[in-house]
Amino acid sequence: MGVYNSGRTAKVNCTDDHLCIDARQWQRDGVLVAGTSYISTWSRSGKELGNIGVKAEQGQVTLSYSWQQNDSEAKRLDYPVGLETTSCHFGGVRYWFTCPTENCGKRVAKLYLSDKYFSCRHCCQLAYHSQREGQDDRARRRAEKIRAKLNWQPGLLNEQCGKPKGMHWKTYVRLMTKYRDDVNQTMLGMNAKMELLTKRIGALCDRL
Repeated sequence: MGVYNSGRTAKVNCTDDHLCIDARQWQRDGVLVAGTSYISTWSRSGKELGNIGVKAEQGQVTLSYSWQQNDSEAKRLDYPVGLETTSCHFGGVRYWFTCPTENCGKRVAKLYLSDKYFSCRHCCQLAYHSQREGQDDRARRRAEKIRAKLNWQPGLLNEQCGKPKGMHWKTYVRLMTKYRDDVNQTMLGMNAKMELLTKRIGALCDRL
């Protein structure tokens, strides 16, 4: 299995920057059936970041991978992670991981690799990327979603192409009202950031 090295990257506190395993995805892939063995891999820009071995058993999965502390010898880790199921409204069940961290046991869909074990987001002290955003960042994301609904080219600085064919005028007016509000909020936030940056650069120049 891939070797994970705790000294490779600086510690960050956002879920997007940590490898994770997702019980929902594994359920869709059919790998949570007892007796199934599976290799889970992660890649970015076509480059493999790592992989772990997964063996599904009754009520749990066993994770197998190697961990290396800086330049020390890599160690093999094999440990179980509990599985729970809940009933779905329209039949069937949904799988959840049980956080293996001592004194936790929280039922979660995702576990994240922090330090050398997979744990829930709360035990890893991770925040979602959206929680780190300011109001202007969230406004920009909302505006981009509206552009997608209107079949416009992504990017707030690109032209507005009008109402898409087949869309009701009432819907179009509602979306445009929200879009203008979000764009205005985005621009105000950008201006505030530029002013702050200008002040910091000015203060730095004054010290030189």
